[in-house]
Amino acid sequence: MHSRSYGQNFVEMNRTKEFLIPFVGLKLGKHHFEYQIDNAFFEIFEYDEFQNSDIKVSVVLEKKSNMLELSFKHKGTVNVPCDLTGEDFDLPIKGKMKLIVRFGEVFNDDNEELLILPFGEFEINIAQYIYEMVVLSVPQKRVHPGVKDGSLKTEALEKLNELKVKEVEKKENKEESIDPRWDKLKQLLTDK
Repeated sequence: MHSRSYGQNFVEMNRTKEFLIPFVGLKLGKHHFEYQIDNAFFEIFEYDEFQNSDIKVSVVLEKKSNMLELSFKHKGTVNVPCDLTGEDFDLPIKGKMKLIVRFGEVFNDDNEELLILPFGEFEINIAQYIYEMVVLSVPQKRVHPGVKDGSLKTEALEKLNELKVKEVEKKENKEESIDPRWDKLKQLLTDK
């Protein structure tokens, strides 16, 4: 069991080589990295919620004498089915996050904003951080923009609208059929 997960991690590391930053060779100060990611990136993490994706990620790594500060930013689109209609559409997403990297005796990534790397480490793989940042920036409710502006016409939407109309009619009918005894009470209150 243990060897399988190690092997899996090795494959994952291999497939995310471009996200390895060898910080030891960098001068003190800020360094910029740009990445263009698509579905091939998400496949590495066995994540298949997007039909398609096109996201630009920019990372600024600031190397200080005793720590690293990373600022991540992303912007792009993911193609997902609409929750209401099932129609696929490009959903714009964006987000940012910060990560501080310090050095210590043992590796520790319990805190999502602080990573402790063992002394002597010379590179950092940021693929996992990019993956989590992007996935967390996708809203829970995914609604086709055409639903809001009325430009999308689908069977599902027509059904939904019919149901809404019926709901409204039901409510109106309910109000009319108020128990006549209540009217008497109302009169007593207003007669005073």
